[in-house]
Amino acid sequence: MEAVALMLFSFVGYLVAYHTYGKYLARKVFKLKADRKVPSQELEDGVDFIPTRKSIIFGHHYTSIAGTGPIVGPAIGIIWGWVPAMIWIFFGSIFMGAVHDLGSLVLSLRNRGESLSEFAARYVNLRMRYIAFLIIFLELLIIIAIFGVIIAMIFQLFPQSVFPVWMEIPIAITLGWLIYKRSANILISTAAAVTLMYITVFLGHYLPFSMPAIGGLPATGVWTIILLIYAGVASVIPVNRLLQPRDYINAWQLFIAMGVLVAGIMISGLWGDLEMVAPALNVSPAGAPPLLPFLFITIACGALSGFHAVVSSGTTSKQIANEPDALFIGYGSMLMEAILATLVVIAVGAGIGLAYEQADGSILTGTAAWHQHYASWASSQGLASKINAVVIGSANMMESIWIPKSLGIIVIGVFIASFAGTTLDSATRIQRYVITELFRDMKLKALTNRYTTTAFVVLTAAALAFITGADGKGALTLWPLFGAVNQLLAGMALIVITIYLKKKRKGLTYLITAIPALIILIMTIWAIFLNEFSYWESGQGLLVFINALVFCLAIWMVIEGLISVLRRTDQG
Repeated sequence: MEAVALMLFSFVGYLVAYHTYGKYLARKVFKLKADRKVPSQELEDGVDFIPTRKSIIFGHHYTSIAGTGPIVGPAIGIIWGWVPAMIWIFFGSIFMGAVHDLGSLVLSLRNRGESLSEFAARYVNLRMRYIAFLIIFLELLIIIAIFGVIIAMIFQLFPQSVFPVWMEIPIAITLGWLIYKRSANILISTAAAVTLMYITVFLGHYLPFSMPAIGGLPATGVWTIILLIYAGVASVIPVNRLLQPRDYINAWQLFIAMGVLVAGIMISGLWGDLEMVAPALNVSPAGAPPLLPFLFITIACGALSGFHAVVSSGTTSKQIANEPDALFIGYGSMLMEAILATLVVIAVGAGIGLAYEQADGSILTGTAAWHQHYASWASSQGLASKINAVVIGSANMMESIWIPKSLGIIVIGVFIASFAGTTLDSATRIQRYVITELFRDMKLKALTNRYTTTAFVVLTAAALAFITGADGKGALTLWPLFGAVNQLLAGMALIVITIYLKKKRKGLTYLITAIPALIILIMTIWAIFLNEFSYWESGQGLLVFINALVFCLAIWMVIEGLISVLRRTDQG
């Protein structure tokens, strides 16, 4: 009953938050207006700027911001207990994450669809532009380089997922053609596309594919090259040809999977043995860093994530057809991601306790199962460990509604890989936008061509991916930095939104974003500081160097933000 109560309480809370706090932000704080012209109309080019109905852009935005973040983050963050994880996810998403996403989207809409680094220069100063660019470039570089190998590793773990994941591409292209070229009924076309997608999932069970080594490259290296080439191609073709329809299908795929999980939780919780077997509070897990500040860094997507500001001001702001749609897309998508994170917490905190198979074939249940998987910080680390916890817990709960465990594993594996794919191609396109804007500001017109810029994006990501060898896992070297860099970016976005509100709105409205900015920056800078000692003690020289640079950028950013806020105060 505990798991069911947690799920229902959270879901009701998110719904109430959307219709109260979310609408207050839209109407009173950001004052969204239907008659205000948006970038997709003003700059429509048929490639990047395309007015899109909100249901389709919701699917794109949601799957782009979600990726594997709300899956992997809660799967490891629960090691400190499910109570602190859920408190951060619930309150963080409502009062910080969703506000951050909506604000970033609105500011981009009101600045010609520009990225965070561009309007940071407008509302703060030119120095903030370059701070933002460095942080965004580093974050996207890591994401592009590492998500290729993440998908490759998922394909290795779940070879049954390869066929359905790649079949999404022709299905999505056909869907886009039917809607935009043939004016087909969107409901019928969507139903047909999603049905085909799940047929491919079923067929994937009988058509597993394991990539062989080619030309001395191991399977992960081969997949990484293929995926980076795909991301490059996907980032230059019009968004309505592949990006939009693929993400739209992925969104429906996830909604169905989430619905199945909800049903599984209800059935197994009310009439089965589903209980929270994870500890409510586990302050000192073996080998783990302290709960504070690292909970705020470990669980990002699902609560607050700087990457969302990049997506909001990247692809999404260029496609919104009506400014009030920003509430549904920006605030609503973040709460939907929090719902996914909640389901993940229940899957790894309760579902794993239904049945956990050990290496020798024996089955553990209850708290013994949880403690076996989460015996220490080290044992729960690694992509395979995190994903397996979610997959096992989810498949266990699906079994309660008569879905075979083998099929449940494929379903979860496919949507994890699909989500990673949407993040990969969205991040590649956004990196192109960011670099193009910088080159344009520097008057380097020859370097603003989308093909040239995309080649630069893909080649730099490939260089990082293969810097340590042919397996394509080079970005894993910098992955420990990602959490802090990501939350530092969230803090920057909140600072910029705060300054915007202080300039445009009277009174203390700016505190809506100033307080979240203060919280996440304290936690992030604290974590960066502690990490520096950890990297030093473990002899990781490269991480020591780059982490120190990130720390300096963080302090510089805070100083620039404070100066700007105080200046606004003096002027007001």
